[in-house]
Amino acid sequence: MNLPRGYLYSAVYAGIRKVAKDDLALIVSETRAAAGAVFTQNRVVAGPVEVARKNVKAARGRMRGILVNAGNANCATKTAVQVAVETSRAAAKAIGAKAEEVLPASTGVIGVELDAKLILDALPRLVAGLRPDRFDDAARAIMTTDLAMKTAFAEVKGARIAGMTKGSGMIHPRMATTLGFVMTDAVVAPEALRTALKRACEKTYNRISVDGDTSTNDTLALLANGASGARPRVTAFEEALIEVLESLAKQIVKDGEGAKKLITIEVEGATSERAAEKIARSIANSPLVKTAIAGSDPNWGRILCAAGNAGIDFDPRRIDIDFQGVPVCRGGLAADFSEDELTQKLNAAECVVKFTIRGRGRGKARFWTCDFTEDYIKINGSYRT
Repeated sequence: MNLPRGYLYSAVYAGIRKVAKDDLALIVSETRAAAGAVFTQNRVVAGPVEVARKNVKAARGRMRGILVNAGNANCATKTAVQVAVETSRAAAKAIGAKAEEVLPASTGVIGVELDAKLILDALPRLVAGLRPDRFDDAARAIMTTDLAMKTAFAEVKGARIAGMTKGSGMIHPRMATTLGFVMTDAVVAPEALRTALKRACEKTYNRISVDGDTSTNDTLALLANGASGARPRVTAFEEALIEVLESLAKQIVKDGEGAKKLITIEVEGATSERAAEKIARSIANSPLVKTAIAGSDPNWGRILCAAGNAGIDFDPRRIDIDFQGVPVCRGGLAADFSEDELTQKLNAAECVVKFTIRGRGRGKARFWTCDFTEDYIKINGSYRT
C-alpha cells in the first residue's frame, strides 16, 4: 500500500458510539491542498454538510483537513450547524490551519443531539495521534453498519491516490449514508480537480444503490497537496480517480446491509448515456428485481417492468435481456432457457443483468446494486436501538 505523501491520519474513541470503538477521525495535509467536494442532493441536509459547503467556498478550494465522526449524523437537531462550526474550527486551530480549511463530516443516527464537548475533549488525543501510517485506523473509524473497511489505491505518472469510504445502508448517492475521502499527492489545480471529481463521481458513486434512499449527510471530498511534484495529464488523473472511486463504490454495494450478492446492471442501445443511466437506475432500485435475484429467480419480467418505469421512451418489442450471459428475453418475449441451470448461475456472489435496446442507439451505462434479504429488515428495524 503506497500512500500519498504529505498526509497524516488519526482516530480515537470520543464516546459518540454506544460501543467503545473509534468514532472520530482526522485527515490532515501537511500543506494546503487543492480541494473539491460533492454533497447530498437531499433537501434535508446535515449540519456538517452546510458548514463544509461554506468552508470549501470560503477557502477558495484550498483545504488542510477533514474531521469525521461516526455514530451521530448531527442532522435535524437544534445545534447541528453550531456543533459542526465549533468542532471544525477547533480542529483547524489544533493543526495550525485557518477556520475554513477543515471540512467537517458526520454519519450515524439522525435527530439525536451531538454533544460537541465529546469531540472537543477528544481533539488533543486525536491530534497527538496523527501519523502517516494510520490511514486504516481512520478508515475503520468512519464505519457504521459496515461489515468491512473500504479502501482503494492507484498510481498515475509518479503520483499516488488513496481513498476510503463507508456506507452499507441508506445508499443512493446523487451528488448515501455514505462518506468518501480521497487523497492524492499529485499537482492538480483546484478547478481541474473539481471537474475531475464531478465527472468521476457521475460514473461511480452516482451509479450505485442499496435501497434507493439518498442520505442527508453524503459527502465525497478530494484533496491534492502536490507533495510528489508529479503533474499527470488531466485525462490520466481522471482515469486513475475513476479506478479508485469505482472500487470504493462497488465495495459499498457489495457490503449493502444484509446483501449476499453484488449485481451489475448493463444497459446498451439507449438514445443517450443519460437515458441508459435512468433505465439502469430504475432496474437497480426495484425491490422486485432485488428480491428475485436474492432468491436466484430468473424472473426477467421484473426487469422489463422496472425499465418501463424509468420514464424513457423505448419499444418493448425491441428489448433483449440476459442473466449471467444467458438469454432470457428476446424481442420483448420469453427466450428458451433452462430455469434450473440459470438458477444455479444466479446463486453466484456476483450477478450481471444486461438490458439491450435493439437499434442504432449508442447510449450505454453500468450501474451497481445488491439483493434484498431478510437481514436488511432486521438491521434497519432496530437501527436506533
